[in-house]
Amino acid sequence: MADKKPHKEILGKPVVTKEGRKLGSIKDITFETRTGELIHLVLKEQTPYTSQLSLETSQDKETLIPYNSIIAIGDFVVVSEEDLM
Repeated sequence: MADKKPHKEILGKPVVTKEGRKLGSIKDITFETRTGELIHLVLKEQTPYTSQLSLETSQDKETLIPYNSIIAIGDFVVVSEEDLM
């Protein structure tokens, strides 16, 4: 799992798969209030490729990426496409 980063440091970063496919950028992060466990990345500016994937959506129809699919956080947030399905 990726190293812990401050919330504001991750917001706005592009999200890509390890194969290099861009999914969008991070709008927000959801978490479990009781435990503090991070649950999802909320995407903005999703790409056409992202809409082809069967990803979970929020009540506001925002695309959600499971937090446990993150492989690395740097200039990009890299996720495992296998963990999205």
